[in-house]
Amino acid sequence: METAEQTQKWVTRAIIAVSILTLLGLGLLWPRGEAPDLGNQPSEFVDATVTKAVRTTCDAIEANALAGCQEVSVEITSGKNAGDTGVFLIRDTDFRIPQMKGGEQVVLLDVATSPVPYRYSFSDFQRSTPMWWLLLLFVAAVIFVGRWQGVRALIGLAASGLILVAFIVPSLLRNESAVLVALVGTVAIAYVALYLAHGVNTATTVALAGTLLSLVLIVGLALVAAELCNLSGLASEDAQVLRVTASALDLRGLLVAGIVVGALGVLDDVTVTQVSTVSALRRANPKMSRVVLYREAITVGRDHVASTVNTLVLAYAGAALPLVLLFSQGNKSIGRILSSEIVAMEIVRMLVGSIGLVISVPITTALAAAVLTGREQIHAGHNHGGPDPTPTESPANWDDFGPQDHAI
Repeated sequence: METAEQTQKWVTRAIIAVSILTLLGLGLLWPRGEAPDLGNQPSEFVDATVTKAVRTTCDAIEANALAGCQEVSVEITSGKNAGDTGVFLIRDTDFRIPQMKGGEQVVLLDVATSPVPYRYSFSDFQRSTPMWWLLLLFVAAVIFVGRWQGVRALIGLAASGLILVAFIVPSLLRNESAVLVALVGTVAIAYVALYLAHGVNTATTVALAGTLLSLVLIVGLALVAAELCNLSGLASEDAQVLRVTASALDLRGLLVAGIVVGALGVLDDVTVTQVSTVSALRRANPKMSRVVLYREAITVGRDHVASTVNTLVLAYAGAALPLVLLFSQGNKSIGRILSSEIVAMEIVRMLVGSIGLVISVPITTALAAAVLTGREQIHAGHNHGGPDPTPTESPANWDDFGPQDHAI
């Protein structure tokens, strides 16, 4: 049987090899040249405040007749015309726009070349201020609870977002292989997020190895599921627009890419927890064998999986609930509704992500039990002939899980 040191070396070499391949992938798939033209998109938007909204009648779009509508008066609050007043109409037949009332903050599309009654049209509500406050609350909560580790986690989150915006999205727009882009991008995110949040040590490397193995499994499973279920990726209106404006895009590959990116966030939570569990058990009982260590840690993993899978399923079910309610108003059977592509896509996302999540538990636990078994892995400090450290003497801390004197 290999020693813990030998297993650790193999895992470390594999992680280094994958990092080199990831850097090569980033170099080869990095977005170059101009992105395809996705059609003329309106780009002139202004902020406005509703000053008055009254009921009136206006010309119907579909017929030469009058129809009920709401005439909304606004004051422009941004752009070169800030301070001016304007008006826009909301027809009763336009169900995507809610009825307005005075004081609401809205975003308007400004088409300066259109006649006055049609220059402005509703685009969305202003949400930036409450969202900024919510972001600040999130940052404060993470730093308050996580301290410096929380700061590192936030830096890792920002770096993950940068990879998503600077690499994954632009590469997809330039017709690169969606599956390869998603795999390279998520692997890069996993490296950056885990090592920044938890430090460069053996425990983090083991968690990363479990995450990468599970990601590969999810990619393969998503490809097979998309093929067997005949998922075209054309169920949403946005995908149908992309088929026209960027016909070279692989929409099925884009669907798989979305599944992979979405699964990563849950995966690293599970893998880090399993490595933490193995490390804590090992410190509590340094004489515990690999088999017993695995058996005890997998018990915790089962509890974690049970609650996490439930959370994942409910999250996807909540996202698809409006669609199910809409379809249920017709005369389709529940089987027909669930197998329709727009609902089936969410079900496939849920099941593939959940399977990858479940499989990551035994994979990561086995790796952790094999690598973190040596006595030098028990505690981050040095123990020269003294008694074994106990949880009372050394409270559990992720930064202590890997040997700081053997940093990778």
